[in-house]
Amino acid sequence: MEKAKAHCSFCGVEQGFDLPLIAGEEGHICEECVRLAAQVVGNWGRKRAAARPLKNLLKPLEIKEQLDQYVIGQELAKETLAVAVYNHYKRISIENDHPTLQATGDHVEVEKSNILLLGPSGVGKTLLASTLARTVGVPFVIADATTLTQAGYVGEDVESILSRLIDAADGNKDLAEWGIVYIDEIDKLARAAESAHGARDVSGEGVQQALLKLVEGATVKLKGNKEQGGDQSIDTRNILFVAGGAFAGLEKTLERRLHTRVQGIGFHADFSNPEQTYEACRVFEQVQPDDLRQFGLIPEFIGRFPIITALHDLDEQGLVHILTQPRNALVKQYQRLFEYEGVELQFTDEALLAIARKALDRGTGARGLRGVMEGLLRKTMFDMPSREGVKECLVDEESVSDGKAVEMH
Repeated sequence: MEKAKAHCSFCGVEQGFDLPLIAGEEGHICEECVRLAAQVVGNWGRKRAAARPLKNLLKPLEIKEQLDQYVIGQELAKETLAVAVYNHYKRISIENDHPTLQATGDHVEVEKSNILLLGPSGVGKTLLASTLARTVGVPFVIADATTLTQAGYVGEDVESILSRLIDAADGNKDLAEWGIVYIDEIDKLARAAESAHGARDVSGEGVQQALLKLVEGATVKLKGNKEQGGDQSIDTRNILFVAGGAFAGLEKTLERRLHTRVQGIGFHADFSNPEQTYEACRVFEQVQPDDLRQFGLIPEFIGRFPIITALHDLDEQGLVHILTQPRNALVKQYQRLFEYEGVELQFTDEALLAIARKALDRGTGARGLRGVMEGLLRKTMFDMPSREGVKECLVDEESVSDGKAVEMH
């Protein structure tokens, strides 16, 4: 009696010379069913990874309230980021909850909108991006554009950004595919001037071109060692890219363009058009894609960042608010350090204004505040632990402006 041939327990295909089956205790499975099962299990893992950021998706107003706790001012930038992030993860949620719609003719694929942040140094670009990722609860990585070079040259290639994102997700590739990447110092990728003959622009236009597919959405192959399971691929379609840069010198281009609009000649020239007025500290809010092209970004790269928002320079009052109001304000940080020694640290209002003025003179925005505070309190923090009976330290305007020793009581 001829022995019955084995069949796949899933699809029923019969075993043959060119179609081997994997045998189990009570059944068999073919290669195609193994591949299909792997895809199904992969989708389960993707849904579990997606559940974390999408389970309790905050509304734009709630996202902005979270940002307000850490970033002072910059209302336009915070509102723009809140709306962009909400729409981005809402788009992912629609695709995750209704995957069958993609097979129908009624499916409308919503493309992602990456974000470009413009503004001087020290106004909160990096802080906004990191706070945003912490609020949403997804893997986040900061990449420095100045270290990126074209493939084949010494430095990091663009794929290294994705490797770091997987590391931030503790090796979970599915979770990394829902993350946020912040590329800092993006303005340093501006292509070299045409007059620079013979110079290799290995960290300029070439890197912009290498970033195009990465930012737009593509499956990128990453090299890995044997301990990490070898090479792996990551899909960047659902990774939100936020790029930021100071764009030093761009304000001159903007002012030249804005002034040109209101200039005229002859008896009928109109110099009083109220629509052309702008504040010098908010000049970046007037930026247009053509301004970025003149700065040195290629048009294809600019097109991958449809959302362009500007952060403006900070004034004295804004720096005072940064000193005192955020959850991790500098004044609160130093007060906590002094509390550890059993000492209460106090600042007068005039002293806070004087600190803000000193930081403005340094021209580094909010980053200059810590340097001023360290110089101001260095001698006090050196002497205080060795002195007995100190209960209070008072910083007044003379201590900041004239170098008078901080009063210790």
